[in-house]
Amino acid sequence: MLTGAATRRLALLAVPLTLFVGGCTATPADDPASKSAAAERPSPFRDCGTLNAAPTPSPGAVSTPPAATAAAAGGQELPALTLACFTGGAPVALRDVAGPAVINVWASWCGPCRKELPAFQRLSERTTGRLQVVGVNTRDSRSGAQSIGEDFGVRFPILVDQGDALQRELRRNAFPLTLFVDAGGRIRHIDATGALDDASLTTLVRQHLGVAA
Repeated sequence: MLTGAATRRLALLAVPLTLFVGGCTATPADDPASKSAAAERPSPFRDCGTLNAAPTPSPGAVSTPPAATAAAAGGQELPALTLACFTGGAPVALRDVAGPAVINVWASWCGPCRKELPAFQRLSERTTGRLQVVGVNTRDSRSGAQSIGEDFGVRFPILVDQGDALQRELRRNAFPLTLFVDAGGRIRHIDATGALDDASLTTLVRQHLGVAA
């Protein structure tokens, strides 16, 4: 039989054990409810409802004929793919995206992608009504893509292609990858040289699409 003193010693030893076990319980970060709330944050990107509508030049907008138009009468047609919109709603057929358009393929884990995305956002703001800037998020998580949009202020519409369908159709595996598509829906240039900056984008859209940026 335990004496009163022995009983008190056992009780004191049990306190650290109780604290240790209590420290192994789920933290708020592991709470499924908190994860669900994060997944339900409003999307930073615009919806894709306007992608089928051709840009409407504003009064006084400046555009020049693309230098490559006369020499490149054809141009590669966009693949016959239909992709989901990040914000939901009806899927978008790539060939229905009204040009001229710049389509940027990116992922949140891609360093050059993160570096250039703000320049694409600025391009979309400078060329409103004359050019559509569209993102295609691939090989990525929804939370990763959403965080990039929130942190970098990216607002243009984003399509989702987790199966790499677009890159496989184009036989390109580079990141980032940018397509310059004319008003007729033909690809005039594919850029895979790395992160593009404001000056590079200004030159490329003028050269290949005839849009002053």
